[in-house]
Formats: sequence, C-alpha cells, structure tokens
Amino acid sequence: MPFTVRNGKVDEVMTHNNSEIWNDGAWLAHRYDASADAFHMRHVSRSAHNAATFLTDEYLGVEPCPMVLSRSEATTGRTDDASLHFILHSAFCASTMFANGFDLPGLSMGLKEPVLLNDIVGFRRRGAPPTAVGERLRDALDMLARPFGDDLAVVVKPSNVFNALAPASLAMRPTSKAIILYAPLSVFLLSVARKGLWCRLWCRELLEGQIADGIVNLGFEPGDFFRQTDLQVAAVGWLAQQKLFHDMTQKFGPERIATLDSERLTANPGKALFAGTSYLGLGEHAAANDAHPAFGTHSKFGGSFRTEDRRAEYALAQTAHGDEIEKVLIWAEAVAQSANIPLTLEHALRY
Repeated sequence: MPFTVRNGKVDEVMTHNNSEIWNDGAWLAHRYDASADAFHMRHVSRSAHNAATFLTDEYLGVEPCPMVLSRSEATTGRTDDASLHFILHSAFCASTMFANGFDLPGLSMGLKEPVLLNDIVGFRRRGAPPTAVGERLRDALDMLARPFGDDLAVVVKPSNVFNALAPASLAMRPTSKAIILYAPLSVFLLSVARKGLWCRLWCRELLEGQIADGIVNLGFEPGDFFRQTDLQVAAVGWLAQQKLFHDMTQKFGPERIATLDSERLTANPGKALFAGTSYLGLGEHAAANDAHPAFGTHSKFGGSFRTEDRRAEYALAQTAHGDEIEKVLIWAEAVAQSANIPLTLEHALRY
C-alpha cells in the first residue's frame, strides 16, 4: 500500500492504488531510496513539467509529503507496451530545448533530467553489485515510461552523468531508440569558457564521475589530470563521452541510434524535431515545427532567445577565449586520433 512520508516518518495511507498510479504518468517517480528500496512519487502536471527547467526540487519545489511506493509494489504494475525513448547528450548542446520540443499532447512528453536516474547512478557508484543495479535500472525505466493521458510515448533526456548506463538501458528495452545530441568539441569548449569558473569546476566533477564509471580510456595516468588545464579536462570529458557514443552507434546501429549535432539542431530546430518524432516512430505532428514555443525561449532562463542570440554569445566568447581554445583543440584532436575517437558521429538524423 503506498504511503506518504513527512519529515522522515510515515504520515498517512494514501487512497490511491497501484492501478491509478500506473495509468497516470503525471505521478512522477522522482527519487529512488536505496535504504528502503522504494520510489518516492510526486504529482507533476504537464504544465509543471513545461515550467520546470529540470525535474529537480530546485525547479519543482520541495515535496514535503512524497508518496512512497516500494519497488516490489512498483513491479506489480509493470506493463510491456509502454514506449520509452532517449535523448542522450554531451551537455551544452541545446538538449533541454530539444526535450521541451517533445511536449506534444497526444503524441509524446519530454522528461528533462529526472533525478530518479541520477539516484540509480549514485547507487552504482557506491559499489552496488551489477545485478542489483540492473534490477533497479530496469524498474526505474519502467516507472518513467508511463505515458501522459493518450500520449504514445515518453522521451526522457537524462542528465549526462547517466551516459555510462545508457548502453544497458537500450539493451534492456529493445523497442527503445535514442537520439544522441552533441556539441562539436570547439562549441563545447567555447561553452565551458564563456560560462566561467563554476562550469570549469563542473567539468572536473563530471570527469571524476566518468573515471568512477570506467569510461575514461584515453591512455592517461590518474596523475595526468592534475597537470591539465581546465579546458583540457573539459576536452577529456567530452572525448570520453564521444567514445561512448561512437561505441553505441556501432553496437546498436542506425535502426536504434540517430545522432544530431547542436549546430544542425539550432540552425533549424523545427525540422530536427519533425525528423526526431518520425525517427522515434511517433508519426507526424502539426506542432513539430519551428513554431513550437520551445524554440523561441531560453531553455534555462526563460525569455525570448533565438539562434541569432546564441551565435552572438558565442562570437563574444570566441573573442575572449579563442587563443586558449585553439591550443586545447589541437591537443584534443591529437588525443582523439590516438584513441580512434571520431569527432563527428555516424548515423546522423536525416532531414
């Protein structure tokens, strides 16, 4: 029986049953509590999804009384026909804007960086056995796959800390597809440079996690990273992700993986979205075009924001940081060549 928790204590039994929860995708599986082996659920309407940059407490607000559903209870409601697809990304590639585009009532809903998947990553990084991680990952994906109303599918954009679990996720769900969205290396480094100190620190934290996940195989010794500049560390993280993405394109092929770079996306987001819905088998939708509200609004801060604004921001950053970026690019391209990592991914989304 689901129940709510207030201040860490059981508060009251909910009147909702498992069937109601499973038939209503608005009941978001928000967190996984490993100590209780349970999911924390909260009701998030479609409009609340749209208003939130990410599905975190920072944007949704803290839920003081989450409904708790044990994982064993959750598995009783599992259905095999729920359609789930992925937008995987390198960061700084307009992935939030793209995910917002999949808010197409009657067709799909885009979930932006649900914390639930970060919790599964944390469970793995704390040393949980692979079998246990796999079981919880499978159940978490099932929880996120529940559609809104008459929608055909859910399109989830995980945080890029989830990337190491992406191959296992696709293997678990043979009908799922992924669109891998990435910023070209030069654009990625420009983003890091223009965002300043906090972003340079974030890149070091990202690399720390990637090392823990075992996906940094570029020939470096652990001590080498201490002697690298911030942008070199950022480039290493990008290369580790790019290698993972390349390996996925080879493993799953064009039938299940399509790739898209940020410059093609932002040049014509409506066409990219239209092609994306078609690739994911969702059919055609009149709202999948340049008029979609996601494409004229800044995905992080709101307000009007167009492709021309993005280009202007990057031009200023190039003026300020171009020399540093040029030097790191030469170094990173040599690392990529040595590790056989292509800077452009195969299986580009066609449009």
